[in-house]
Amino acid sequence: MLRLLLALTLLLSPLAQAQAPKLAKATFGAGCFWCTEEAFDKVDGVVATVSGYMGGKGKNPTYEQVSTGATGHVEVLQVTYDPAKVSYEKLLDVFWLNHDPTVTDRQFCDYGSQYRPVIFYHDAEQKRLAEASKAKWEKAKPFRQKILTPIEPAGEFWKAEDYHQDYHLKNPVRYRYYSTGCGRYARLDELWGKYRSK
Repeated sequence: MLRLLLALTLLLSPLAQAQAPKLAKATFGAGCFWCTEEAFDKVDGVVATVSGYMGGKGKNPTYEQVSTGATGHVEVLQVTYDPAKVSYEKLLDVFWLNHDPTVTDRQFCDYGSQYRPVIFYHDAEQKRLAEASKAKWEKAKPFRQKILTPIEPAGEFWKAEDYHQDYHLKNPVRYRYYSTGCGRYARLDELWGKYRSK
């Protein structure tokens, strides 16, 4: 019986692996990672979201270090997604409509290089799609200002402290007070209007 179970396990293992979804990663800086996480958690096909830091110097940066702006890291969200259910292009659209691309080194009420918006691409195809997406929105945007958000190669990702993960779920009242008080949604509606209402 044990041999039969072992044989079935070995036989089914490659089949199970073949049927398992092939997941991909995307990384975005859109200001406070709490708010970025909330936006992407709503997207069908997104398997996981992790708040963290990218684009700076030094290893294992802490929130206290990053928040000074001295390390050069950006607050980012790393998104694990199933390409069979959601495309990278769709994730790019979510990114654009959830940040202010007309400014650098800040987002909404948060100021500093750690809040700068950025698309971090993981391969040549992501770079191509990101550039095409930026060009699309530069043409379609409902505001006059130039889109300043850069597209850069992904570096090492450092996971943020546990209390930052799923903050909007664990602290809904504080999160809503922060995001509303920061003027995030009002500014997004002002910028993207008709596109955010779809």
